[in-house]
Amino acid sequence: MEIKYLQTFLTIIEEGSFSKAAQKLNYTQSTITFQVNQLEQEFSITLFEKIGRNMLLTKAGKQFIPYVKNVLNEVDKLHYFKKDLSEYQGELHIGVGETLLCYKIPHIIKEFHNIAPKTKLFLRSMNCYDIRNSILNGTLDLGVLYEDIGGLNSNIISHTIGTYDVILVASPDMKKKYQDFITPNQNIPVVFIINETNCVFRQIFERYLQQKSILLSHTIELWSIPTIKNLVKNNIGISYLPKFAVQSELESGELVEIITDVTHSNITAVCAYHKNKWLSPAMKLFIDIIKGAA
Repeated sequence: MEIKYLQTFLTIIEEGSFSKAAQKLNYTQSTITFQVNQLEQEFSITLFEKIGRNMLLTKAGKQFIPYVKNVLNEVDKLHYFKKDLSEYQGELHIGVGETLLCYKIPHIIKEFHNIAPKTKLFLRSMNCYDIRNSILNGTLDLGVLYEDIGGLNSNIISHTIGTYDVILVASPDMKKKYQDFITPNQNIPVVFIINETNCVFRQIFERYLQQKSILLSHTIELWSIPTIKNLVKNNIGISYLPKFAVQSELESGELVEIITDVTHSNITAVCAYHKNKWLSPAMKLFIDIIKGAA
């Protein structure tokens, strides 16, 4: 059995089709099919079945996945089994929540690169639900996310790196017009400017509005925290953000806080990984740095 056949099998699952797997691995589709057939012959099972125009996993194929991941994880360990494990190298794939990536991670990355310049660090800005799912399916080595998403998973190990206040912010002029976000049953003609639907702090504030029966004008949904802040500073609307993300604007007076009655107005950030993931020297280094900075 060739180890690369196992990697091909997982790539098909991750990419969703034989053709996409072939494209990612730079194989022909016939090569992908051949490798899958070799695995099926080796283990006397059928991994995929054709339904309509799609190749779908069989029950045996689904049961095969954790065994393949375990084998590849052990092979990954062997790649690091060298005379000098103190030399950090290889690749590290990390998913990070955007506010954390913008305001809490840069100095961590700088320190990591200073210590481990040979390690290729791949960072992705992701929402916390996608980070959790990617840790579980093995496409991320580490995740830096907010744990306030209804729980992580018993298969995920996490280290707390900080608990942060989340506040409602506006420009000084906007606050003069609309400063009461506590009295219930209001229609407030102001725009809410925030991240996408699965944003943790957006969900916290929208639940608060529902509980108070407070209606706002509408929501502008953006992916960029700096852009959100810029619009708020220019009197376009209000936003609900981690305080650390707006600290400099609060200190300069460009933004001000509007008081609310939000019960749980803080969120907790963690660094997390799958419990079955082997901690390579580079992974351990990153975890140690981010825990030390907490």
